[in-house]
Amino acid sequence: MEGQQDAGAQGRFVTGSTLRHVVVMSTTGAVGLVAIFAVDLVSLLYISWLGDKSVTAGVGLATILLFAVTSVNVGLMIAAGALVSRALGARDAAGARRLATSTIVLSVAAASVTTLAVYPFVPALMALLGAEGRAHAVAVDFVELVLWAKIPMAAGMAGSGVLRAVGDARRSMYVTLWGAIVIAALDPVLIFGLGLGYRGAAAGLALSHLVFPVVALWPLVRVHDLLARPTRADLLAHAGPMAFIAGPAILTTVASPVASGIAASVIAPFGNEAIAGNAILDRLVPFAFGGLFALSGAVGPILGQNWGAGRYDRMRAVLRDSMLVALVYVVVTWAALVLLRHEIVALFGVSGEAARLVLFFCLISGPVWFCQGLLFVANAAFNNLGHPLYSTAFNWGRATIGTLPFALAGAALAGPQGVIAGIGIGAVAFGLVGIATAFWTIGALERRAAATPQASPRVGLGARPSTP
Repeated sequence: MEGQQDAGAQGRFVTGSTLRHVVVMSTTGAVGLVAIFAVDLVSLLYISWLGDKSVTAGVGLATILLFAVTSVNVGLMIAAGALVSRALGARDAAGARRLATSTIVLSVAAASVTTLAVYPFVPALMALLGAEGRAHAVAVDFVELVLWAKIPMAAGMAGSGVLRAVGDARRSMYVTLWGAIVIAALDPVLIFGLGLGYRGAAAGLALSHLVFPVVALWPLVRVHDLLARPTRADLLAHAGPMAFIAGPAILTTVASPVASGIAASVIAPFGNEAIAGNAILDRLVPFAFGGLFALSGAVGPILGQNWGAGRYDRMRAVLRDSMLVALVYVVVTWAALVLLRHEIVALFGVSGEAARLVLFFCLISGPVWFCQGLLFVANAAFNNLGHPLYSTAFNWGRATIGTLPFALAGAALAGPQGVIAGIGIGAVAFGLVGIATAFWTIGALERRAAATPQASPRVGLGARPSTP
């Protein structure tokens, strides 16, 4: 216990192989994320076995809105990890402890506001995504059953971000891993055993979110001693720095479900078969490429600690190593998708437009998702290096300029498959420009630090403010 505290207080990412840090952090993160994405995929598989394409389409559309709400929690998690990792890199252990406490409390408050704000508009939002008739009723019901659980989930995700900031990748992994285990255990019982159908899947998902705070907060208290009693002074002092990172980070992460919503709305006129195929892709993508999502979460704390320590050479090495890891991961995953594409279609028992959509995605996904991975890495750099608005600009650019016109053009030229191809073309351009900008950002920070040493990030964000 003592050794872990010391290592965390000194910033374990400022020494040793940057490639090893990237691989270890991303691998452990991928295990937890891919596990929960795999269970989500299996849940949709169970729902598809119910034999009602309207139900499959409704649940698929519901997950887009739920993902948007979860994206708020992801942005809060990014802010918690960025602030705590920066304090640890600057060897401010006391400040890191107060920041960890404040960011978790503020995350729960923000998630509560978001949930209460979204709930009254669920039917209208589902209609906006293209849900009609039975699919609309299913989507609204599913969202309303799960939405409340996003509040305790926020505490767990923020705690997971703090665990990553201190370098405890294994226990951070357990947060999502145990959530996946709960869903895996409950889904067959609730969906088939008790005959609850899609409502059983919703109940299992909601209950799994309750596990997040338990698994995340326990080691922060017992192992790392990183939580204290929150104080009004700390909450007020830390709300500004957290909002500075969390606000753009939330806008950044919400851009992804917005892009998914745009794609779904463009595909919806082609019928429930096309919607069902797109719903399968919405679950297949995070399962297949979950390692890239994990890579984004892994890079942030490593960059934050090294920025706190003023190691700009290591920061550039982290970006290069992340690109290499992304390339290897995507090549392996793409090969598996191409080889197993017909088996994936058969597993879900879909045909017609749904089958054609899944097959087409498997064939073209590799280059698209490598460039998407580059954008994820760039986002982590922007969010953790004091330029979160860059991340917001790139992601909203991809979600709008890089999505809507390409999706509409693709739909006109080649139907649902054209929508997928068009969105992919937009993602490639933004990924390449994003990673180039991330390298430029590190160089700009280094030049600024050399010219004005007082601009160092070692300024104690965790310093205790005077009591008003």
